[in-house]
Amino acid sequence: MKKCMVCGTELPTKPLMVCKNMPSGAQNIPAADELDRDKGVDLCLYQCTGCGLVQLDCDPVPYYQDVIRAGGYSTTMRDLRRDQFTRLIGQCGLKGKKLVEVGCGQGEFLETLSEYPVQAFGIENKDELVRIAREKGLNVAKAFTEREDYIMPGGPFDAFLSFNFLEHQPDPNTMLRCIYHNLTDEGYGLITVPDFNYILENDGFYELVRDHIANYTEETLEHLVNRNGFVVIQRRRVNRDTIEFMVKKRPVVDVSGLQRNYEEMSEQMREYTQSRQASGKKVALWGASHQGFTVAAVAGVCQGVSYIIDSAPFKQGRFSPISHLPIVPPKHFFEDPVDCILIVAPGYTDEIAGLIRSEYGEDVEISVLRTSHIEKYAGGGYYFPESNEIWKIRIQRKNFRLMGAAYGTTAAA
Repeated sequence: MKKCMVCGTELPTKPLMVCKNMPSGAQNIPAADELDRDKGVDLCLYQCTGCGLVQLDCDPVPYYQDVIRAGGYSTTMRDLRRDQFTRLIGQCGLKGKKLVEVGCGQGEFLETLSEYPVQAFGIENKDELVRIAREKGLNVAKAFTEREDYIMPGGPFDAFLSFNFLEHQPDPNTMLRCIYHNLTDEGYGLITVPDFNYILENDGFYELVRDHIANYTEETLEHLVNRNGFVVIQRRRVNRDTIEFMVKKRPVVDVSGLQRNYEEMSEQMREYTQSRQASGKKVALWGASHQGFTVAAVAGVCQGVSYIIDSAPFKQGRFSPISHLPIVPPKHFFEDPVDCILIVAPGYTDEIAGLIRSEYGEDVEISVLRTSHIEKYAGGGYYFPESNEIWKIRIQRKNFRLMGAAYGTTAAA
């Protein structure tokens, strides 16, 4: 059974429709001595139940890697390209940057692009078209995006152009991933494809052609570009029947804050337990939560903590992951008392602190694990930072309100 060319979902057994006796390809125009060999084909149209893409289940035309344009010479098309180039270069700050047209034919649109203050490149699969483009003085390489790891000559590029080429591709994911890997980190792109919604609006069965193995709508094209590392930053319908997407590489998530907190919290946890040990004090954690497990594991404090207290019976008698600290019920304190308890149960801090004070007495030192540091608990929902340095940082960042000599915050993490 055939699978969707984009998401891999098995296509339905029943097609949406079957178009009988259709031309075998838009470029298969027979000469007089070829008429007896010219045969029609049946095109079966399916819709993927996974991503919604409407597609043909046949093999692509033999020339799907080549770009053969008739409309590239028209004034209408050249004016449209000038409008698109002006918008793309202006809005994305591409003046002086490197742009590559993927599937550039004989360079019809690269000639127009050369009018702009950019470095214009192109790749094309068909030898004859590459030769013609080079004779025009255009920077065109013979290449095709058949592998993700293919390195395009002249790259990396700051932006790419793809004009009515994706709909011909039986493996559009590989094409887009190849393009993605040949762009700079801030890479942009301009993509156009025929709009299948236009065909539906006009019941234009005559627009269905074997060359267009995929029939994209805005929704299914967006799904395709999203799954291959791009986000759509602008969209419109142009030339009456064509989708235009301006895209950008999806930004890499900034995890520098997580990394910094990982390192700082680990160090603070070690300092907390080591300072108590040096003073001859025993330490316990309260809260067999994923937060407590994680901090104890990354800080490597198994030698500096006696146990973890937790009220949940199903956790008691077990051990924390990695650090292997015993998890005990609250009454275990009376069998093996500790001097300091660090609460690592965000959202329950006041409740737990109240229990410690009422059951264990005033002599037990209570501290709490906050978002990015450890603080001493002073009662009534107020906290005092563990060090003066943290106190200064908190004031600078204005994360807490200064209330006299304490921060007025809730116990929630």
